[in-house]
Amino acid sequence: MAVLEIEKKNRIAYLRMNRPEAKNAIDLELHNALCAAWDDLEQDDSVDVVIITGTGDAFCGGMDLKTHVSSYVNATPGKLADWVKLGLGGTTRGKHRFAKPVVAAVNGWALAGGFETALAADIRIASERAQFGSFEARRGFHHGDGGIARLVNCCGVGIALEMLLTAEPIDAQRALQINLVSKVVAHEKLMETAEAVANTILRNDQAAVRSAKQVTLDMIGRNLDDQLYKEAYASYTLMASNPTVPGLLKKFYEKTDKGRHGVNATAL
Repeated sequence: MAVLEIEKKNRIAYLRMNRPEAKNAIDLELHNALCAAWDDLEQDDSVDVVIITGTGDAFCGGMDLKTHVSSYVNATPGKLADWVKLGLGGTTRGKHRFAKPVVAAVNGWALAGGFETALAADIRIASERAQFGSFEARRGFHHGDGGIARLVNCCGVGIALEMLLTAEPIDAQRALQINLVSKVVAHEKLMETAEAVANTILRNDQAAVRSAKQVTLDMIGRNLDDQLYKEAYASYTLMASNPTVPGLLKKFYEKTDKGRHGVNATAL
């Protein structure tokens, strides 16, 4: 049984973490499989959006405490430095500049490193059964793979400190209230909703989508002058270099883009 199930269909790649007996906790095998998958999908021109989810009643229970965390207790500085370069499952840190949009379909518990994996996605859709937790303080440490940084960026200092210092979980509706997730849906509608979001993205020019993602990441932590410059420079560079722009503008002016679909009409 593969610890990571991968399916590619209609320009969408589906990654399903598949260790249900361990709440899809990320051991070394799953970590390596995720890292390899991100590298493959980055280069695969048939894929434009990725949906990541879990098997069973959990999205991901975090780093496997039995097999993965134990190898880093009393680790050498060199081993710790190697880990810091990459992070858990790749996209939490070392591969966080993955160019294509990533949608997390959070089907259940997203804890610790699993919470960080969800936070590393660009859009999060939650099942009504989803729960999110930063439990590390109970065990003597705290997030180290982007959880603190992304919580602050996504939800603000007050929410981040509440979750980190209390080490108490929040449910899907609270996650929606604090802007941690975009939508909360009935559990049986989760993948359908994630696919609808992916298909909405697929209507658009993918060069524009990827540029917007990277510019957004570049905004974090910069002053307003820097943000405005980066946005403008990226936008006008894209317009000057993207060969699809003239045709798309022409369709808009002539009102031949039926339904304003963008590049592709996708079934929604």
